[in-house]
Amino acid sequence: MPQGQPSVVPDDGLTTRQRRNRPLVVVHTGVGKGKSTAAFGLALRAWNQGWPIGVFQFVKSAKWRVGEERALRVLGDSGEGGSVAWHKMGEGWSWVQRDAQMDNEAKAREGWEQVKRDLAAETYRLYVLDEFAYPMHWGWVDTEEVVEVLRDRPGTQHVVITGRNAPEKLVGFADLVTDMSKVKHPMDVGQKGQRGIEW
Repeated sequence: MPQGQPSVVPDDGLTTRQRRNRPLVVVHTGVGKGKSTAAFGLALRAWNQGWPIGVFQFVKSAKWRVGEERALRVLGDSGEGGSVAWHKMGEGWSWVQRDAQMDNEAKAREGWEQVKRDLAAETYRLYVLDEFAYPMHWGWVDTEEVVEVLRDRPGTQHVVITGRNAPEKLVGFADLVTDMSKVKHPMDVGQKGQRGIEW
């Protein structure tokens, strides 16, 4: 794409401006590091545009304080840029530790119901559904319903979904999909996560 020009211009009856401003569904999946980090980078851009942002963390521990959460909360409260609301769906559960599965499933469904209400009300301009690919992959949330709700969402709401094993139906529907692959990782040689890199 030289100079940001698309290689194909569809005959869809839309003007260049209408096509350019279409709301997107973005998926960051794959086994590599950086899926959530990339989504939070988009949130920073959205904040700078003055968009209201809703972050929904579906898997990471509610006790885990990631740097992006603190930064986006501070920015959201600054009176500049957009507002930021941060919702944590999983009290201490993750894709590695799946204890109390039924409780976790209920929380994931509850989180999805809240997202559906917010989409219907056009509460946010950007939704970051962090680790939401897992509840769909595990069958806790119906992928076909997710695709249908996202297809029918009103207004100009952008949605970013992260997590490994994004279902094929979601990948096929999404406008932008990035598969993060791993080439090397410090954990491969026994090094655990560290401050400033993982959190």
